[in-house]
Amino acid sequence: MSLRFNLAARVETVKFDTGERVFVIDDFLDNPEDLVALARAHASAFDAPRGHPYPGPQLLLPDGLAQQIDDHFQQHCREFLGARHPVGMYARFSRVTTDPARLDARQRVCHRDDTGVEPGHSVSALVHYLFHDEALGGTVFFQPLMSPTELAQFRRDAGALDDPGFASRYGIGPGYMTEGNRYFRRIGHVPARWNRAIFYDGGIEHSGHICWQPERYLSGDGRLTMNAFFKHRNV
Repeated sequence: MSLRFNLAARVETVKFDTGERVFVIDDFLDNPEDLVALARAHASAFDAPRGHPYPGPQLLLPDGLAQQIDDHFQQHCREFLGARHPVGMYARFSRVTTDPARLDARQRVCHRDDTGVEPGHSVSALVHYLFHDEALGGTVFFQPLMSPTELAQFRRDAGALDDPGFASRYGIGPGYMTEGNRYFRRIGHVPARWNRAIFYDGGIEHSGHICWQPERYLSGDGRLTMNAFFKHRNV
């Protein structure tokens, strides 16, 4: 399978008041239906790894397709994000399928894609929306209102406390995070659109804009996305 990137697509820059930017490309591929067909053909291979914070099953893309995405990013997109020295990437399909009542503490709050990356390295991220129902939600971005020390403790607690304990300590009950709270300020939102791709710095706090309706998320392809993460060395 060969991906046909639309090299004539226009890049729109969405700039937040914090200075961060998200780069939006509509009509990203000339053949997005081929990606959807691939996901459908391997639907039984989707899996939700135990302990993984993503709220639904995933499937790694074949190496050849991941390489095509990486080649395109390195040639045409990395300059948007100031990515310098590539050291690796991976790409996957993802679907959101977890009922809000069953979300663990980590899944109730926004997150970063560069967690655990060693000093001197960064992560750039891509989300490619592969669904027509825009009500399934795009991506929302946040700014922490805590000090770095407080944020680190918050993250540790989200991973260590049981769900009632986290809710009791922080006042955050089950549910997808689509708006700000006392710990994070919402700074921007990119709506979903069929065949839209967004590129952003993986160090920005973000979350899927999930307004749960089971009949939408659990039928057909649901909220199918292709996600890619590009790790690079900064110096």
